[in-house]
Amino acid sequence: MSTAIKPQSIVLASGNAGKIREFQQLLGEYHISIKPQSEFNVPSVDETGLTFVENAILKARHACEHTGLAAIADDSGLAVDALNGAPGIYSARYSESGNDADNNAKLITALADIPEAKRGARFICALAFMRHAEDPTPILAIGQWYGRILEAPCGENGFGYDPLFYVPTHHCASAQLDKAEKNAISHRGMAMSQLLDGMRNAQIIR
Repeated sequence: MSTAIKPQSIVLASGNAGKIREFQQLLGEYHISIKPQSEFNVPSVDETGLTFVENAILKARHACEHTGLAAIADDSGLAVDALNGAPGIYSARYSESGNDADNNAKLITALADIPEAKRGARFICALAFMRHAEDPTPILAIGQWYGRILEAPCGENGFGYDPLFYVPTHHCASAQLDKAEKNAISHRGMAMSQLLDGMRNAQIIR
């Protein structure tokens, strides 16, 4: 059984319930208490970075500053080839409302005339772990999950663009995978595996 050395508690710099559930599952074997930043009334931070990595560091540092604890932050999104990488870092606020249904509807409209062969896309996840707000060497990880965009949503699981993201290796949408399957192959699962390796190397967990 894996054990945590320190810190015993890590703040997850996110208010997204879906992400919180995934991180709790991915870190379930470790004796680390993952706490959403909402427990500490951490205000939102302006995501002024131009890349997923920059935004992940901004969010992790912000959570550290407001809680005094170590923090993990995730910045992730969908990059669609036919849209020159959009929605990219703006994935969560792609539509005017920013809710999942409207984001998906806007993406379907944007790709209405794009044939299947040119609907390639990838989910990207950047993770940053910071021991404290002044940490000069955050542990970083990036995962990418390749697929294509469907013409209509499929499946009830997951969140965000999962119903539109077709996974060629499993012949279904991401939203049709169960949680364990998704965690094993997703961009966040890949990034988390890299991050855990970095945390082990830094003797934060073992």
